[in-house]
Amino acid sequence: MHFTTERRLENGSLERDFTLGEIPGTLWTPTSSPAPLILLGHPGGLRKMYPRLAGRAQHCVANGFAAATIELPGSGARPRSTEAEQARADLHRALTAGEPVDEKIIDRLVLPLVEKAVPEWQTTLDALLALPEISGPVGYSGGVIAIGIRLAVVEPRIVAAGLFAGSFVPRVMFDEARQVTIPLHVLLQWDDEGNDRQLALDLFDAFESQEKTLQANMGGHTGVPQFAGDDAGRFFLRHLQ
Repeated sequence: MHFTTERRLENGSLERDFTLGEIPGTLWTPTSSPAPLILLGHPGGLRKMYPRLAGRAQHCVANGFAAATIELPGSGARPRSTEAEQARADLHRALTAGEPVDEKIIDRLVLPLVEKAVPEWQTTLDALLALPEISGPVGYSGGVIAIGIRLAVVEPRIVAAGLFAGSFVPRVMFDEARQVTIPLHVLLQWDDEGNDRQLALDLFDAFESQEKTLQANMGGHTGVPQFAGDDAGRFFLRHLQ
């Protein structure tokens, strides 16, 4: 892990950009250390997503957690996949036309992303936990929800997850969802224009976690109320401290 920039923020926390091989990312650490860690998932495009990611990270830091995120394969400045770009175009075309989204489109777009992104998250987690200012336990927060599902199944160092039900999930991954047993806090925007609400409800039902909470709020994809973030913060406080 090579740190490329360093910035001390007004609240005393430290924001650092890094590269890990070809993977770019950002790490935020609180003033006290070592700190538990929350991995911040997102749909890709670190530069575009920075304002929202930085806000989420500062919420984590205020609760005494470190937070980290990485660029997804095929996003930002990373090399593009022709197959993924075509699947994304087909998805947007169906949504714009108001047509049902073919499950094959979802499989073509999401499954290769999960296969590539999850090992990169695990490699990043190895490097982060080797830093003296970071300790376990580890949580995962955000989307793409299919990535969160796979990580919850294969990565034992993640002990709790706050998932955003705002992206399509291949039906084949419902079998993996039934293997998820860690505590979950799932956020659903009821009127999310790019999400299949019934699929999100079916997915929540599939999780085998003994502690799982579904918080559904009115509004579209970007209309998440402030108190929803506060509730997610309290969820991680219970399980990471």
